[in-house]
Amino acid sequence: MNYETFQPQAPLQSLVKCYWSLEVPSESHPPKQRIVPDGCMELIFILGDDIKRYISETDYIIQPRAIVIGQITEAFIIQPTGYVNCFAVRFYPFGFANFITTPLKKLENKETPITQLFEEHAAKELEQKIINADNSRQRITVVEAFLWEQLNKKATIDDIVKRTIDTLFLTSGSTAIATILKENSSRRRQLERNFLKQVGLSPKQLGKVIRLQAALKMLLTEKPGTLTQIAYHSEYYDQAHFIKDFKEFTGINPKEFLSNEKMALSSVFYSDK
Repeated sequence: MNYETFQPQAPLQSLVKCYWSLEVPSESHPPKQRIVPDGCMELIFILGDDIKRYISETDYIIQPRAIVIGQITEAFIIQPTGYVNCFAVRFYPFGFANFITTPLKKLENKETPITQLFEEHAAKELEQKIINADNSRQRITVVEAFLWEQLNKKATIDDIVKRTIDTLFLTSGSTAIATILKENSSRRRQLERNFLKQVGLSPKQLGKVIRLQAALKMLLTEKPGTLTQIAYHSEYYDQAHFIKDFKEFTGINPKEFLSNEKMALSSVFYSDK
């Protein structure tokens, strides 16, 4: 498995978190993979063989070749059909809203073909240029030119949304929204509306996802001795609260996460952030 990340160039650095590429050799019986929420939307180009996404235990769809993955609040179960080769753009939580007019809530928990979000000719031209590029660096040049052209300069991130997200990341999702807003209920209602518009999640949902990501990183890199320690360091109320949130977003408990071969891909993604 070859997973690489690349940093964006100015002026997209405030909206794009990174670009990434993934190559995995073909296997005769590839395992299903469980992709868990991370609070970011992604623009993904599938350059290798098809990838299935399971919508039930046995039913699946074949993912389109050029898609946007909206905010997910539950695990995605995917399975390659052969050689995996993907190139993607990972946006900050508030980033993708600047490029489209479609409400982000309509993209939640699914993949949407880019032809449904951008002008069809431009979307197809972008996909073809990504396919024809020789390497990730060329693909970055192509996609940055496209994004800059699409950027709606009138779409500005509400300052309170940006500051709330910054605070949530700085505190690994543990700061209460009421604390950030200093108990101002009218500002909270405004924040809720703007979050759904610009992020696609509520502030509380995003905070829970960010805190889960901090716990995942501890599981994958630091590996403290007990789940109680992870819960404590991630500022959950207790171990039971940590396990409840973990299962809500991943569908399995933390011990299964470490031993389950379905988590191999997520382990690569989230240990490298």
